[in-house]
Parts: sequence; structure tokens; C-alpha cells
Amino acid sequence: MNRVTPALALCTVLVAALPAQAAGRPAHTDSYGTKAPYAPEQNPRAYEKAPAGFTPVFTENVSRHGSRSATDGEDADLVLGLWDKAHAVGQLTRKGTEFGPKVRALQAAMAKIGYGNLSARGKQEIRGTAARAADRLPSLFAAIAENGEKIDVVSSGQGRAVDSANLYAGALGDTDPGLKPLIGATRTDKDLLYFHKAAGGAAYRDYIANDKRLADTLQSITDQPRTHEAARSVLLRLFTPAFVDRLAAADQVAAAQAVYNLYAIAPAMSGESPDGRGWGMERYISRSDAAWFGYLSDAEDFYEKGPGFSDSDITYEMAGVLLDDFFRQIEAKKAGTSTLGAELRFTHAEEIIPLAALMGLPGSTKPATPGVPYTYKNNPWRGANVAPLGSNIQWDVFRKGSRYLVRMLYNEKEVAFKQPCTPIKKGSSFYDLNELEHCFNRA
Repeated sequence: MNRVTPALALCTVLVAALPAQAAGRPAHTDSYGTKAPYAPEQNPRAYEKAPAGFTPVFTENVSRHGSRSATDGEDADLVLGLWDKAHAVGQLTRKGTEFGPKVRALQAAMAKIGYGNLSARGKQEIRGTAARAADRLPSLFAAIAENGEKIDVVSSGQGRAVDSANLYAGALGDTDPGLKPLIGATRTDKDLLYFHKAAGGAAYRDYIANDKRLADTLQSITDQPRTHEAARSVLLRLFTPAFVDRLAAADQVAAAQAVYNLYAIAPAMSGESPDGRGWGMERYISRSDAAWFGYLSDAEDFYEKGPGFSDSDITYEMAGVLLDDFFRQIEAKKAGTSTLGAELRFTHAEEIIPLAALMGLPGSTKPATPGVPYTYKNNPWRGANVAPLGSNIQWDVFRKGSRYLVRMLYNEKEVAFKQPCTPIKKGSSFYDLNELEHCFNRA
């Protein structure tokens, strides 16, 4: 008979409790950009087994907070302002008539949980991630409990990251009561997990605020005929042509982007919908128009947080502080100077995206050549894959004698380290720690 571990039992309960579609991701995920909700990317039965004689001795991660509400009510306010005007003069379409009440209900749901706060789905995502981590490494967490090793929990200090950290820690403790007294209170390290707003991000902030090439590139991508065509198409689903024609071109784009933003955040709020199954916002924007506005959102994130321009590392160089910490934790474990069994970090897309670029993770290896704008055709970077809500990077450390191996999971999928890092054998997910330190130019 197969043994059901406490972690697996908890994970099963959490998945069963998810609202419709929450166990997976919504259709046409790319169009949601970094607002895409989380789903693990590998079957737990498909993980490579550690080589004979190697046992897990340490694990560490960095995770984006789970699905959340919008950070403010501006999009809903803009759309509802137009809706009220059109309603007053009888210039709503059939879909437009039903759209207004649905937006008001979504806005009320977001205001109820608090703008920027974790949604029901986000809480379940984080708990599920913790339960699966415990189930992947049962002998490690059993040894942590038996030996009294500590589990350090650290966040950016921002509300949704703190809440995610506490939920993860709580769910991990639920898998084994022996772990609970070993899990430290969540502490804050802004320099490590909010570096884009800390001292180390000063040059980056200047780039965002003042770099003319960045501004010109994003303007050229946004101000294309397709943007104006898509904006008009979005609005004509809701309002009559006469009403849309009275809006200036720039106002049409702003209104359509607000509709898109509501569409993009809706899956994250599915648990707060009246029937718990979702808000049906895909009825009010076509797939092609959603894909276009999703691309515009991805382009902004690509240039402002991701691989960016091929002749500059300004968008991701500052993530070195976080990569250094990954190595430092393992090196302390190897040296016998650490009492930790796990290091758990919780942060934001502004940290996950540049870290993925710095590490050369799948989908984040190709910057844009200056003068050749990023497009979906010439670059594989997609926000929904690189940093969906709840995205995470985990390193598991295994030891045999004096030798240490490291395996990396990206959104719970085994992935290779960047070239020219060489695994212990072709096709393996395990790397010798010495090889990684050499490959990443660790002293």
C-alpha cells in the first residue's frame, strides 16, 4: 500500500478546495502576463531521483507572493465612469449592459479583501506550494524536526509578501508538528528582497525614470496602429460606435487598457466571485485583443525588469545580492557554520524577473538588440511563464560524504543551470556544488 504523507494529504485537500480552474491556469495564459495565477509545472512523480547515497540536507527558495487583488481601484473607476455616462444616454451594447454590474462586484470584492492583498486563490497557491515542497523532501524535513535545525523565513516587508511567508510557514508546520517550533518568525530584509527600492537599486531607479532609449522604445511599441485598432475593438464590445467616436484616441487606449487590466486580474480573484468559479471577464475582450494588450504589458516588464537591452545589465545586475545569498547559505551549510535546514524567502515580480535574467533561467536568456524591439515572434520571454503570481525558484542540496549536489526547481519544474554549467551527467538535474561555484564565478 502506498503511504500518504501528511504533506501530500494537505496538498490534496488544498487542491480540492481551489475554485474552478485554480488547480491549473486559465486558457490563453500568455495574455495575462505576470498577473497569471500559479500552477506547478511538473508532475511530482517525474522528478529525477538523487544519485545513490546522496541525501537531502538543505533547501532554499525565493517565491513571489500569491495571487492578489489589484493594487488600486483606478481601472475599475475609469471603466465605470465611462459606463455610467454611456448608460445615461442609452449607448451600451448588450454585453456592455451586463459589464458594469460585474465590474462593480469585482471592485467591491477587491476592496473587501484590500487592494494589493492576497486573494483566496493566492492563499491556496502558497499553502499548496509549501505542502508539495514538504512532500518532495520528506526525509529532509523529518531530519530537520529530529535534529532541531532551524527554518529561517524572510520577506520584503510588504504586506502580501509577509502574508505569503506566514502562510507558507504555517502550511509547512502543518505537515509535521515537530517543525512548528523550529520555524522562525518572519523577518524583513529589504536589501535582499526589495532591492529595486533599496540602496542597491539606485542606478536602476534612475534608468526607469530618466533613460530616453527606454522611454522611446516603449513608446514606439505601444503607439502602433494595432494598439489603436485593439482599443477600439475592446470598447465596441461595450459601447456604441457613436459613444466610442467621441473619445480621443489616447482616451480610447487608456480605457481599453483598463478593461484589459480587469480581465487580467480576474483569475486571481476567482475565489471571491459569486459562484466561486470566476468572473467571466473573457466575455468582454476578444482573445486577439487580450493577447495584444498582454504583449504590451510583457514588453514593459521585459525592458524594465527582464533581459532588456543586450548592451546593458542595468535591469538585473542588482539581483546579484539575492543570487549571492543562495550560494552563501549553501556554503555555510557545507562549512558547518549554519544551523539552518531551510531558508525561505518571499518577494515580488520586481525581484523574481531580474533574478531569472541574471541566472539565465529558461525564457530569460535572450535580451533585445537595440533598435530591434522585443516581440513574441523574436523572443521567448513571457511574463506568465517567467514570473506568474506565486512563482518560485528552489535549490535543493544533497550530500554524500564531503560531496554536495544541487538541484534547481523553477515553478516546481526541474531546470538546468545556465551554460556552461555542466551537470553530473548528461540530462541530469543535479550539479556538483563546486561546478556551480566555478560556473558562477564564485571566489
